[in-house]
Amino acid sequence: MHASNMMLNPLKQTHIEKIPTLKAHKITLNLEDAIAPSRKKEALLNIAKILKNSTTPKDKIIVRVNPLNSGGKEEIEFLNSFDFNAVRVSKVRDIKEIKSALSLIKESIELHISLETKEAFYNIREWRISERFTTANLGILDLLNSFGLPQSLLQINNPTIDYILSKFLLDCKSVGLLPVSFMYQDYNNIKEFTKWCEKEHLMGFESKACMGPKQVEVANKIFGISEYELVRAKEIKESFESSSKKGENGFMHPKYGFIDEPIYKDALLVLDSFNR
Repeated sequence: MHASNMMLNPLKQTHIEKIPTLKAHKITLNLEDAIAPSRKKEALLNIAKILKNSTTPKDKIIVRVNPLNSGGKEEIEFLNSFDFNAVRVSKVRDIKEIKSALSLIKESIELHISLETKEAFYNIREWRISERFTTANLGILDLLNSFGLPQSLLQINNPTIDYILSKFLLDCKSVGLLPVSFMYQDYNNIKEFTKWCEKEHLMGFESKACMGPKQVEVANKIFGISEYELVRAKEIKESFESSSKKGENGFMHPKYGFIDEPIYKDALLVLDSFNR
């Protein structure tokens, strides 16, 4: 499951202590914007301690490094000594950086990126050159800045924001990347955060960046797969496959109505999302 992706500051001891109890599906340890240049080495060493000592499953941990030409290369080389889910590279501008990151990161670790530049926004479909590159995280505030647009545009039902979200979602989906929607900064405004989650879920998003446990709780509820959806998908899969063996790919189900191949494929999509 990947409904919630929670960002943590490795310099905050209270954040580190909470890691084993967090209900976020993914945890991103941040080395970039929130860390002052003078403390990045300290933050990196704290991450090393977390990776070495934490009881949290390794496939749950992501480390967000700095841009490759601003310390990211050295951070990746250091992090290769540990096992965790993915390295997330910031401020990517061209495919050369994707190739470089893939060559730097050891084979067992995925590559994620922060989509924060206009170059990434327009070219993301051309950058999926490896199965190890699995995820793109929308950094919408930096992206707006890259276009010379004010952050005040970030309003529900703003047409420019709708376009950004739609294009990001479909471009990622078209090449097999998981699109993670942006982090809502006002972490105490749960009402507004919930509205964004509901909107993005309706659009087709499966994953949301989170700031704090309250946001995680909302994201897990909205983007997670319910027990009903899971049971329905399993029953449709089993019924269709059983019927197909008899040469019938369209039939009436007593509970779920008419089922044919498109309905079956949608059930597989739900199960794949749950198991991913």
